Amino acid sequence: MKKPTVKIIIGLTKFFLPFIIGILGILSLYLIVDEESVGKLLFLMFAYFFPPLGKESVIPIGISGGEITIPFINQYIVVPAINPLIMALTIAFVDIVVALFLLWNYDLAKKIPLIGKFMIKVENIGRSSSDKYAWVKPLRFIGIILFVMVPFQGSGGLVASILGRLFGMKPLNTFFAITTGAIIGTILIAYFADAILSVLVKNFLIGLLIIIIIVVISIMVLMYKKNNNFLKNH
Repeated sequence: MKKPTVKIIIGLTKFFLPFIIGILGILSLYLIVDEESVGKLLFLMFAYFFPPLGKESVIPIGISGGEITIPFINQYIVVPAINPLIMALTIAFVDIVVALFLLWNYDLAKKIPLIGKFMIKVENIGRSSSDKYAWVKPLRFIGIILFVMVPFQGSGGLVASILGRLFGMKPLNTFFAITTGAIIGTILIAYFADAILSVLVKNFLIGLLIIIIIVVISIMVLMYKKNNNFLKNH
C-alpha cells in the first residue's frame, strides 16, 4: 500500500473514530439504564456543551429526580434520578471523546466556524501573561488533571486539549491527563452532590446551611481573584 493511501486511511480513521466511539457510548446507555433515563442523559450531555452550564451544574441536575409540575398545563411528570456513578462517567465520557477528536484533528477543528474562534481565543489567553491558565503550564501533566477536575466554567476537555498542545505536551499524555481529570472530577462532584441532596431530604436546614457556605466561599474566591488582578494591573 502506498504512503499517501496509508495517510488518507489514518486521517479518516482519526476523524471518524471519535464519532463512532461517541455513538457506541450513547447506544450502550440503553443497556445500562431505562429509556427515560437515557433521554435525560442525552439532554444533559447536549447541555454540557453550552456555557454557563458545566459539570458542577449538569451532574447535580442529573442525579436529582422526582415529580415536577409543568407550568400552564398543570401536569405532573416524573423525572428519573440518575445513579451518581453513571451520571459522572457519562459527562466524563463527553470530555474524553471531545479531547480525542481535538488531539487528532486540531488543525481541522480550528477551521470550524464557532469552535475555531473559541480555540484561537483560548490560545491567545494561554500565550499571554493571563493568570487564567498560567498556573497549568509549570505543572503540565498534573496541571491538566487538576484543571479538568476543578468544576469551573471552561475547564473541560476542549480547553484542556488546547492548553496541552499550547504547552508542548505530547497528545497521548494530554489525553491521559484529561481522561484522569475528567473521571476523578466528575465522580467527586457526583457523590458530593448526592450527599448534599441526601442531607436536604433528611434535614433541609442543614442542607441549606451547607449550600450557603459553599456559595459564600465561592464568592470570596472570586472576589480574591478580582482584587489580585486589579492590583496587578494598577
